[in-house]
Amino acid sequence: PPPHPSAAVGAAVGTVSVAEAAALIEADELVVPKTRAPGGKAAVKGMAKGVATCAVARRFPASDGTSDVSGRKTSTSPVTAGSRPFTMAAMNPPTHPPTRDIESAGPDLWHHGDAEVRGENLTDLAVNVRTHTPPPWLRERIAASLTSLAAYPDGSSARAAVAGRHGLPVERVLLTAGAAEAFVLIARALPARRPVVVHPQFTEPEAALRAAGHEVGRVLLRAGDGFRLDPAAVPEEADLVMVGNPTNPTSVLHPAALLEKLARPGRTLVVDEAFMDVVPGEREALCDRTDIPGLVVLRSLTKTWGLAGLRIGYVLAEPETVARLADAQPLWPVSTPALAAAEACMEPRALVEAAEAADRITVDRAHLLAGLAEFSEVEVVEEARGPFVLVRLERAADVRERLRLLGFAARRGDTFPGLGPQWLRLAVRDRATTNRFLQALDQAVQALPARSGR
Repeated sequence: PPPHPSAAVGAAVGTVSVAEAAALIEADELVVPKTRAPGGKAAVKGMAKGVATCAVARRFPASDGTSDVSGRKTSTSPVTAGSRPFTMAAMNPPTHPPTRDIESAGPDLWHHGDAEVRGENLTDLAVNVRTHTPPPWLRERIAASLTSLAAYPDGSSARAAVAGRHGLPVERVLLTAGAAEAFVLIARALPARRPVVVHPQFTEPEAALRAAGHEVGRVLLRAGDGFRLDPAAVPEEADLVMVGNPTNPTSVLHPAALLEKLARPGRTLVVDEAFMDVVPGEREALCDRTDIPGLVVLRSLTKTWGLAGLRIGYVLAEPETVARLADAQPLWPVSTPALAAAEACMEPRALVEAAEAADRITVDRAHLLAGLAEFSEVEVVEEARGPFVLVRLERAADVRERLRLLGFAARRGDTFPGLGPQWLRLAVRDRATTNRFLQALDQAVQALPARSGR
């Protein structure tokens, strides 16, 4: 963590380090985070050691094929050739403060919660996959599909099952290898000159856009507003908008009526509903809507059903959009076992089980929130509706490391744009696990040495 973090800088540009902010002024992506090294004249003179701070960022090629700000000749971007480089500053309406928007990559967009637990014997509160999954009946269906591995996958039945579950024509359904593949397809196949991602949220959408060569604008929702969506904060010029609902990591469920205000002709509105089946009744869902122009809804089966290793999800969109995304897919992108799982998860008994799981998670989340309310050091994002909660506490990095020593893995929050090192995301678990965690959290907080009053 930066040795002297600045909350003001963090609120303005998404990094608490002044050095990182300075490096990113005329660059696009942070390469080396702020580093402190001993040195300076003070050390030479035998006085208190001074420090030198450094952060390194890189600049992407200018999109107009001319020169960048240093005067060097650059190549032409295949995505935005012939246009001026897109910046959020140019798009930001003057009525909205510039602190909502930044254009640099900043945090590590490729960090995922599984890195917190990989190879470690820890109770997992870092990954949002439901525990004790997949259920036995689903494992049996997947196992039965293995007898068909000699044949190429045929997704027609699974696609029809998804369409029937949502009451949509099959032409509006595309099966994918998890939502992650859908983000890549959207970034590569859909035309977008000015894409915008609403943060904090799952970082994979922006990572996919950047990997495809896009310059990505950000709209940062504020902690002071409860991370609630303000449609007016999204610039009119944005022709591709990505938002999660309920949002990872904030656990905020945005009203469908607010999301609808983001849609307009000529704009693609991507709503990631990977955790919507955890919301009882799936209120605020847009998955079955066909009247919203440019709407693309993503669903994942990996969270509720414990299929992260199998990779299965789907896209719901206008037939023309589905066809464009399908053209960008490789042949047979979804395996036969994954197709069998998708079809099984659309059956009535599966939907009943998912609804019961959503009710249990609601009760378990309330138990976790009640326990966290006992800590004066912990601030919880209110109105959590996902299978996780976002908390803020001072010296969260130290608390997280102490929790690891006590056997619990929590998801760090500083890799999400718009958050900083004082944030942690906690997955909702059963009451017994939560009780053990709360005891560990109490030990972790109490073990921290008191801060100096200086």
